[in-house]
Parts: sequence; structure tokens; C-alpha cells
Amino acid sequence: MNPTTIVALAMLISTVINEVPQASVSSKTTVLASREFSLANRYPEPWVNEVFKDNILLTLSYLKNGSNINKPIDWIEVKKPGRFYLTLTPNETFAFHDLVSEKYQKQKLVTTNAHFNATDGFRSDGFLFGDGVCHLASLLGWVARDSGLTVEAPTNHDFRAIPQIPRKFGVSIYSLAADYSRSTVQNLYITNNKDRDVAFIFDYSGDTLKIEVVE
Repeated sequence: MNPTTIVALAMLISTVINEVPQASVSSKTTVLASREFSLANRYPEPWVNEVFKDNILLTLSYLKNGSNINKPIDWIEVKKPGRFYLTLTPNETFAFHDLVSEKYQKQKLVTTNAHFNATDGFRSDGFLFGDGVCHLASLLGWVARDSGLTVEAPTNHDFRAIPQIPRKFGVSIYSLAADYSRSTVQNLYITNNKDRDVAFIFDYSGDTLKIEVVE
């Protein structure tokens, strides 16, 4: 191939690339669903509400940073407003904790990496450690259902209402290695049943936690 032909071919390739519509080469996302709730409205008593709020935000920190989160817990860092996302590939399952029922044990799993106990740095309101994480699980399950994903929540939180969450979407969470059977049925399982990735975008503004699902 002579030099003149090479130059002409290069100019042709450049022209074709420049004529490709920008929308066809840029990544596109579609919002499937969005839900939010106030972190100031988790419990009527202000001090207990703060415990619930802290435990929700700590769970998000574990989800974002993994089980190697710094200890003792840096609460200033945990409470900083922020935004991050969790991606599920096709057929991948999110489990709220890692004590999962047998049907999920051979699947590719993502979890929060937390067990909601004192060792993990979770706070207690005098009743139990980790109070408030059921609120997060319920919001997550609700938006996942709205998105058309496959959701399994074996144990409903119908023993107590969760503010801003319809009672039918309440999810009960419990994680104790010594009580495996009870733990597996107090979990939340979300499976990406679509043929492309989906992402959960967690957006904490300081007052409100918003979860958006996009594909």
C-alpha cells in the first residue's frame, strides 16, 4: 500500500468516527426506581433515633468499604454525607448479611460485610445492638421490588411499623452465627434477573437517604 493510499484511508476512518452520533458511543443509564426516607424520622425518641441513624450509616460504610473498615469506628467519617453505588451483574445476588439460606450458597453473592453487633462497632439503644438496620433493608427491598428485580425477604417486620415504609415491605434482619437457621430467614436477598448490570446508588444528604436503581 503506497503512502498516498494510507493517508486517504486514515482520513476516511477519521470521517466515519466523527459522524457516529454521540449518544451511541456514550454510556446510557435508565432509572428503574427511586425511594428515600428521612434519617430524622426513624424513631420518636431523639436519642434512640440517633442510634438507628448511626447503625444505618455504619451499615452503608461496611457496604462501601468492606469488612476491613477501620476500628474503632470513626463516627465523624461514617456520618459524612456522600454518594456511592453497588453494582449487581446478571444473576448476581445481594444478601444483607452472609448467613444465607442453602439456595444462595453456590451463587455469586455481595453482602453488606456487617453482622450488626458490638464487635462490628454497632450501637445499642438498650434493647439490642444494630437497631435500625431493618429500616435500611426495608428501603432497599422496596426499591428493588419497584425495579422488577427478584426479591426474597422471608421474615416481614410486621411486629412494628417502620416510618415511611409500607408495612408489606418491612424486612426483619438478624445475624448470629450461632443461630444460623434463624439468621437465614431474617435476611434480604435481591437477585439481578436482567441481562445487564444494575446499580444501586446510595445518596446520603445529611437528612435523607435516597436509593436509586439504574441499568
